[in-house]
Amino acid sequence: MSKKNSYMFTNKQHSQKGIMATILGVISLATLAYAIITSYLRAGNIPRQYGAAAMLVMIFAFAGIILGVVSKTERDRFYLFSYLGIALNLLVLIVLSVILYAGAYA
Repeated sequence: MSKKNSYMFTNKQHSQKGIMATILGVISLATLAYAIITSYLRAGNIPRQYGAAAMLVMIFAFAGIILGVVSKTERDRFYLFSYLGIALNLLVLIVLSVILYAGAYA
């Protein structure tokens, strides 16, 4: 039996909102990682701007989750970037929640 090569052509594309959600997740994760590493290297003696950056990261993460969910509802699209954006932004929010919890009760 020979395997017949068959191709299925489609006009599906990646969702622009899903790609934007992934970009926001990567930016948020990189900013948060930089703030955590710098805070560790300075032994917790950091300027106030890092708190403002964390607040901006939180806003980006919420916007990324919303964009990811909205892009998931689009029809005839690939959903890789939608899922990736939602996962990255949820990871950022979880890390921020752990940091805030540790800061409040440590």
